[in-house]
Amino acid sequence: MTAGAGRYVLGVDSGGSGLRVALGAIGARKPVATAVCAEPVRTGPAGIDAGHLLEQLLPAVRELREQAGEQERSADGAPLAAVAIGAAGMGTLGDQLRAELPAALESTLGVRLLALAADGVTAYAGAVGQRPGAVVAGGTGMIALGTDLTSWRRADGWGHLLGDNGGGAWIGRAGLDAAMRAHDGRRGGSAALLARLEAVFGPASDLPGLLYPRTDRPALLASFAPEVAACADDDPVAACILRDAAGHIAEAAAAVCPQRGADGEPCEVALTGGLFRMGDPLLVPLREELAQQLPQARPVAGSGDPLAGALRIAEALATGDLRLPTHPTLLYVPA
Repeated sequence: MTAGAGRYVLGVDSGGSGLRVALGAIGARKPVATAVCAEPVRTGPAGIDAGHLLEQLLPAVRELREQAGEQERSADGAPLAAVAIGAAGMGTLGDQLRAELPAALESTLGVRLLALAADGVTAYAGAVGQRPGAVVAGGTGMIALGTDLTSWRRADGWGHLLGDNGGGAWIGRAGLDAAMRAHDGRRGGSAALLARLEAVFGPASDLPGLLYPRTDRPALLASFAPEVAACADDDPVAACILRDAAGHIAEAAAAVCPQRGADGEPCEVALTGGLFRMGDPLLVPLREELAQQLPQARPVAGSGDPLAGALRIAEALATGDLRLPTHPTLLYVPA
């Protein structure tokens, strides 16, 4: 399908590193055009800021149309057939988005078909598609979602203070804790991790003054997770942290995975997100934990990222083929 022909859909992925937007043609395997807005959408007392999201999204849509050579309106009079927006925190902080975006996007883009999804749902759609299964999305945080296509099950994703066990911030914090224990001479310390702390952040005693005033504390903690992985081959404390992380991740997957996938086949558990790019130091114990806790499941690599998942949801809306279950906060489709 060429630009300017047929109908188009829009996928949006809003996360801690910024806003990504993709324009897709229905039936096409790849996006027609993509854009990146480097500034993350603000979160305030009312939750995710709908106005700030629109401030970034609308210029990005104009840019995508220019990239694609699309006319302002397609032949059927609708600028876009459907839009799907996935956002980190949508489940708990998305009230303003759900209240304001449907009318705002209809008035500015003429969109009548809209889905507002938690980033775990778009990660699921990108990794598994519209089949029964489960996905573990690991990055700075960690969330597991599963569905039998009748309802969703969620585990963790509660943020670095209440959960996200096994995620990047959790691993980084555990590694820094072990480093500070070595600095103090307490049990459970790791000289190797202390050396990495000082190489990355400077003197250990200065770390609290660096960490606590920052608003991006989870990201700073997560930045130390690769250092833990780099020490794991030679340092038993680092290796133990990653084994514990693998146990937490497998527990979350086991809590949400259906007993069986499509046609009675083993349930697929997809692993997606930057956390799993740490490689064997995490993946080897994770495979062992999944085999023990989820013997009925089959771990797979995700086939697409959350932006691809947002496009899949938008196309399913546009074609009347949305099989993923709707939900008031996880996958909200306004009437």
